[in-house]
Amino acid sequence: MQVKVENLEKNMVKLVIEVDSEKFDQGLQKAFAKNANRFSIPGFRKGKAPRHMVEKFYGEQVLYEDAINVICPEAYDQAVEEQDIHPVDKPEIDIEQIGKGQTFIFTATVTVKPEVELGQYKGVEVQKATALVTDEDLDKEIDRVRDTNSRLISIDDRPVASGDTAVIDFEGFIDDVAFEGGKGTDYSLVIGSGSFIPGFEDQLIGVAAGEEKDVNVTFPEDYGSEELAGKPAVFKVKVNEIKLKELPELDDEFAKDVSEFDTLDEYKADLRKKLLESAEHKAHHENEDNVVNKVVENATIDIPTVMIDNRIEDLIYDFSMRLRYQGLELSKYLEIMGMDMAAFREQFKQRAEQEVKTQLVIEKVGIVEGIVPTQEDTDEEIKKLAENYKQPEEEFRQHLKPDDIEYIRSTLVARKTVDFLLDNAKLI
Repeated sequence: MQVKVENLEKNMVKLVIEVDSEKFDQGLQKAFAKNANRFSIPGFRKGKAPRHMVEKFYGEQVLYEDAINVICPEAYDQAVEEQDIHPVDKPEIDIEQIGKGQTFIFTATVTVKPEVELGQYKGVEVQKATALVTDEDLDKEIDRVRDTNSRLISIDDRPVASGDTAVIDFEGFIDDVAFEGGKGTDYSLVIGSGSFIPGFEDQLIGVAAGEEKDVNVTFPEDYGSEELAGKPAVFKVKVNEIKLKELPELDDEFAKDVSEFDTLDEYKADLRKKLLESAEHKAHHENEDNVVNKVVENATIDIPTVMIDNRIEDLIYDFSMRLRYQGLELSKYLEIMGMDMAAFREQFKQRAEQEVKTQLVIEKVGIVEGIVPTQEDTDEEIKKLAENYKQPEEEFRQHLKPDDIEYIRSTLVARKTVDFLLDNAKLI
């Protein structure tokens, strides 16, 4: 097989691939074997006629399409590997010469990874993120834990106040007509949470248990339902019960209930330690992001549109899967948001472009610096993955394909490259 490479504009490459006549004839034979049962030739049972009779009766071109489908993918993959090019999209195939006993010639035009021109990537200066845990941070975390371990108690000695949970019945009306979805029974509403229409919760403050009240509101202009958006409504509300959140006392007993420690001081010391570990982890990743972003900013790349489009598709797929876990289809989400797919895709464009550029720059730095994972690195990563999937390591390894191993190694290269950039940066 012979291959000639032509570099075109905008990261396009044209491969002119020549396959010898013997190889082409093998492709014809495979095509015949695949389709033999389709052919009916007078004097032969269906599927039993030899190839030369089929070609004589139908014309030798009858096998060309399937032969092309056999030969082109294999020849293309071999050419890509031999020429060390890196396609980012499917090729456009054109047949230049085809015929029995002739050299089979076709072209494959494809978009390839762009050249990356690195700017400064060692010694870049960025503002250092530091890990700091204040007394206020500690108090907020303790308050969060207390809130998690709180309980609601019913009260009847005062009306609804901000922060209470009001258990209500309600029904909404527009022009004295009840609307769909506007009715609820024994609904627990936290006053001040902002979970209802603006103004609704505030109007319940001062209402006692057992009392009824008409609540007047106006639906926001951007409300999800077009039938309700911007319209005034009246909700007839009855407060059935008022509940007050009771927080546990902050003492040694609280520490025993929520931790393995016997005293509040021990619990606070451990909590501060964990908060500091979390803050250090966050600061480390922030420093990584700042350094990588600076290196990416210093690089120059003409990114093919198809790479950005493919990344947008990946992001949309991830988004739609998260919606499904919440019981919502993407089409319904777009309807609620009043958005079409084109506008939705546009939201991801800038992020997709940045992610593609970052990936390409990290790959380039890894190549320039000769960063490769050791076998020990790869083995350790496989071991961690097996533990994450709760499988014995040997069993997990048996299911790994060569592409899986390559993906693991490329992930390790990216991780080591980021470590390299951070180690060589100047954190101010």
